[in-house]
Amino acid sequence: MSKPAGRLLAVDWGDKRIGLAVSDELGMLASPAGIIARRAGKRPPLAELMRQADALGVSGYVFGLPLDPGGDETDRSREVRDLAARLAARQPLPIRLVDERFTTSAALRSIREQGGSTRGRKGDVDALAACVLLEGVLRAAAQGVQVGEAVAAGDASTMASPGPAEAE
Repeated sequence: MSKPAGRLLAVDWGDKRIGLAVSDELGMLASPAGIIARRAGKRPPLAELMRQADALGVSGYVFGLPLDPGGDETDRSREVRDLAARLAARQPLPIRLVDERFTTSAALRSIREQGGSTRGRKGDVDALAACVLLEGVLRAAAQGVQVGEAVAAGDASTMASPGPAEAE
């Protein structure tokens, strides 16, 4: 994904909400694209994510990889790696994992700088965090730099198997 060919969908995976952002066809602009709500105890909504990608006409995914402040793996980053690999096994679009450290804090700061309140706007914050992530990817691509790591469908076999609530 050094120079995006078509629209990209950024995914900020959370416990309660999945923030989404989409790029324009030229790979220059990122816009918030809403959220997908998650239900506790239910399997991850990969089918809904694929429906959203299809509706938006995207040609690839960018998943935020939630590393700890030192850049090390976390339980959440391992979960995201597993989900991205399972998504790769279910559909043909390319998927990249990109460090998402500080995207939520940047989204919160942006809302506050514009004089807004974050009270009752958690979904907006999640979508804006995905937008911040995607903007970084697009800036890097404009300079010919590819960020993150590609996900292959076979990557899921090296991950821990999903629990019963997440089995597909």
